[in-house]
Parts: sequence; C-alpha cells; structure tokens
Amino acid sequence: MSWRKSIALLLVVSNPAAAGDYVLGGGIEGDSEDGLGVSLIGDLALSEHTWLSGSVAHNSVDVSNLPSTDTWYVDLGIDHWFDPVGVRAGAAYWGDSDILDSNDWLASVYWRTDAMSLSADYEYRDFTFKLPMTNMFPGRTLNFDANGFGLSARFNLTDDLSLSLSGMDYDYSDNLSLTDNDRLLDLLSFSRLSLINSLVDYSARAALGLNVGDQRWEFEAGTWKGEVDGGTTTSATIRFLTPLSAASDIEFGLGYDDSDLYGGVTFFSVYLYFYGAGEAS
Repeated sequence: MSWRKSIALLLVVSNPAAAGDYVLGGGIEGDSEDGLGVSLIGDLALSEHTWLSGSVAHNSVDVSNLPSTDTWYVDLGIDHWFDPVGVRAGAAYWGDSDILDSNDWLASVYWRTDAMSLSADYEYRDFTFKLPMTNMFPGRTLNFDANGFGLSARFNLTDDLSLSLSGMDYDYSDNLSLTDNDRLLDLLSFSRLSLINSLVDYSARAALGLNVGDQRWEFEAGTWKGEVDGGTTTSATIRFLTPLSAASDIEFGLGYDDSDLYGGVTFFSVYLYFYGAGEAS
C-alpha cells in the first residue's frame, strides 16, 4: 500500500506555518471486493517551514477459501523548505509480517514557487517475502530489495486550477515473476488492497484540481504495472473536499480500477481533517 496524503494536508503544508500548527486526520476506504482500510495521519509544524509528519494505516482483506491478510503501514518523515529549494526524508514499514513486508527509506529534493513545484524522488525498499507451503510447493522465504526513482510536478494554472503529475520506476534485485504459479497469485491478488499490489514495476498519475469557493474537486487518473504478474491497472478517482467548520474538512472519494490482475473494482473513501494553530499563530 502506498500512503496518499490528502488534498487538505498538502495545501496546509505548502504554506508558511508557526511552530505548533498541526493537522490531524483519519479515514476509511472500502471496495467492492470486501477490502477495508483505515488510516490516521498527523503533521506538526516545528517552525515556519519545517513539518514533522507521521501516519499509520491498516488494511484487511477477507475472501472465502483463502487466508485473510492484515497489512500495516507506519511512516515518519520531516520536510523543510529553504525557499525555493526543499528536502524531505522519511522511513516507513509496510506489509504483513507473515507473508510480505518491507522497510522503506524515502527522500526527495524539490523546488517550489508560487506558480509551480518540481520534485526528484527516491525510495529504497527492503523486502521479506514468505511464500507459503502448498501441496505442490515446499514454501520459501525470499529477501530482495528495490530502488525507486521518480519525478513529480505541480502547476498552478490559475488561482483555482492546478495540475499535478507524478511517476515512479522501480528496479528490483531479483526476478519476482510468479505467473506460472496460479496458487500463489490467488493468495495475493484477490483485491486492490492485497499485498501484491505494492510490488509495482512503474506507476504514473495525473490529477486536475479545481477550487470552487471553499470547496475543492480533484480528478485523478493513474496506471501502474505489477512486477510479479506483469499485468497493468488503470484507475480513475474523483475526490471532493468541503469544510465542516472553520478548523475541519471532510473529503469524499469515489474511484474505479480496471486491473489485469484482480478485474474491475469500485472503491469509496471518507476522510476527516482537523487543523490547529500553535501559540505563535
């Protein structure tokens, strides 16, 4: 699972802050294949241009006649903007320790102005993959890693319209193809929230954001290719953010995946965000 910071959070962190300003959020996401995920996030301003961020998320997938999976994601990161250049660094844990998990290191260098931002992104992932025993397979533990390199950009086309683009390409230390073992693919691929969907060869996304008064719409399209199965997935998502009060927002998301691996899946999400000010604000 990859963690998506909310529209609201990105807008807040991109602006100057006072020490003690914070964002707290949480949400739930479900899909038409009985996948369920919950997430909590927190960001704290350490200074005007420095943010400490963290998140924790949990996904569960239950399918009849197959083992359930419980996937955890935890991360901690720091972001500092030197104006106009900034840096981000972080560490994360992801996965189900009984099947597949990874320890990740992330870093970015970015350049930002009022009109646009450009970022060069790097990710190192250290995996442990425990292939289960079956009638035809004795079981095996694989240790491998991946280096990911990517670029992302955001363009403020007008005061109310923005365009975001991002892409990431991964180089794995081992050949992970399991297409000749249907049992293992079945174990890992029965939902968009399944573990195998984090093992991607490449991913690319584009999003168009539109502010309408205090509300915001975002339209996102993306595609990614699986490293294990070689299949591609295309996805489209609509998100709508609106205030609940002067210090809180709610965000609704509705999307659809068309995947060579797990078919067509509809998903829906709801997130709440709360904003607070430090004593100096």
